Amino acid sequence: MDTAAELESFLRYLRSERQCSEHTLASYRRDLERLSRYAADNNLAGWDAIMPRDVRAFVAGAHREGLSGKSIQRLLSAIRTFYRFLNREGLCARNPGLGISAPRAPRRLPKTLDADQVGQLMQIPVSDAVSARDCAMMELLYSSGLRLAELVSLDLGDIDFRDASLVVTGKGRKTRMLPVGGKALAALDVWLDWRPGLVRGEDPALFVSSRGGRISTRAVQQRLEHWGRHQATEGQVHPHRLRHSFASHLLESSGDLRAVQELLGHADIATTQVYTHLDFQHLADVYDRAHPRARKKK
Repeated sequence: MDTAAELESFLRYLRSERQCSEHTLASYRRDLERLSRYAADNNLAGWDAIMPRDVRAFVAGAHREGLSGKSIQRLLSAIRTFYRFLNREGLCARNPGLGISAPRAPRRLPKTLDADQVGQLMQIPVSDAVSARDCAMMELLYSSGLRLAELVSLDLGDIDFRDASLVVTGKGRKTRMLPVGGKALAALDVWLDWRPGLVRGEDPALFVSSRGGRISTRAVQQRLEHWGRHQATEGQVHPHRLRHSFASHLLESSGDLRAVQELLGHADIATTQVYTHLDFQHLADVYDRAHPRARKKK
């Protein structure tokens, strides 16, 4: 069996039929190439030669090397999905990834900014196209709870100023309509006045780089890190931290978990429920500080 050819065929299937993003495809490639190297090192001749015991040993080795429980879960998911494809194509009769579990990953609560920290971060001095763009990006991330990939994929036509809304394409190519807050609309208005001096040609991207083309995800991360330092924000500022803050603040004020799920674009409400734990943690901290019999006094 030509293992490289089968892997490329699988990636084409993911791209064309399941419409996976390039980021997802790169993750699948990396994980399955890792398995392929393990098979070659252990004289396993092709995908069909890999047994459940081999996958267990492979996973155990990855864990010993320091791979996190979450990364191993992703690794096993890639293996199972790949073998389902091989089964469907008649290239393999078994799925050696079934029934194998990853080490339990510790649940990490997302780090957020409180409302005052968000307000301080957003008060950046707008004096040119780059600062106007950065301000608009940060306001929009926090206003609508966007993922980083969703932000950079926005085009000019995706924003409706009259309706104060935007249409975004999220994971699984699913589109959703989101409200846009007044502060974000005002920041976007300022940015759009500066944008013609920065954009190259007829690029439809809402946010462009200093070179004039659609801004990259890495550039957005770097700009937020820059402003986090400039505004003396506690902890690292990154796009997902603003998304976490959006979700936490909205849930704390409304208590409507389903609405927050819809706004975030989560397919499973269990993903959104992490913010209920975050909200409880905040309440517990308040209780500890305020209740006269909450703690033993020193």
